[in-house]
Amino acid sequence: MNLNPRVIIMLRHPKNSNLHLHRDDTFDGLPVMVDKGPFIRAYLARLKQTIDRALDQYPRVLAFRVDLRLPRRIELPDDVDTNDVIRRFIASFSSKIEHNRDMARKVNKYAHDSRVRYVWAREEGLLGRPHYHLVIMLSLDAFYTVGKISSDNENIFHRLQQAWASALRLPVGAVSGLVELPNNPTYRLRRDGDETYRDLFYRASYLCKDATKVFGDGKHGFGCSRR
Repeated sequence: MNLNPRVIIMLRHPKNSNLHLHRDDTFDGLPVMVDKGPFIRAYLARLKQTIDRALDQYPRVLAFRVDLRLPRRIELPDDVDTNDVIRRFIASFSSKIEHNRDMARKVNKYAHDSRVRYVWAREEGLLGRPHYHLVIMLSLDAFYTVGKISSDNENIFHRLQQAWASALRLPVGAVSGLVELPNNPTYRLRRDGDETYRDLFYRASYLCKDATKVFGDGKHGFGCSRR
């Protein structure tokens, strides 16, 4: 079907001609939070690719939403306004997951491995202060739950806190309350499943919305694991 060239031009992002806006209520047959749109079409594609890659590697996947915010009235690294911070967070969290699996294999040589896959979105509020929304994916056979915030046992949530503190070069206590798990954050996907996949994609489409992202300042507003 031939599309009207005028329609194609109108779908291009007004601040970045390499990106296209997506206004439909589905993407590749999957539902999106249409009330939060429009979305960046390339971001939706990368979100789907990341979920698919996780399920290609693991028959069962634990996915969860988490938000990262910056503390106030505390001296922060000079690069706090850049995406170096989220890169350090991902590197630190991945290292902690790798260490956990190394320790698990010392107890049980058949313990399941898990790499970290992720999608993040950088947004800025009214005061121009950045914060991050993420979806993180792990092997469900290695990790079944994020764990309770109040638990004394080492769990995924505590590792998230530790990684955010490390990224900001702060003690863990300084980031208390800044690592937020929204309501019902976890999704347990199976390779042969469908409904939970759709639910996760709908929830995670929020990260792909155009609103509150900044263009033209040299800082990417979206990122994901590459393989």
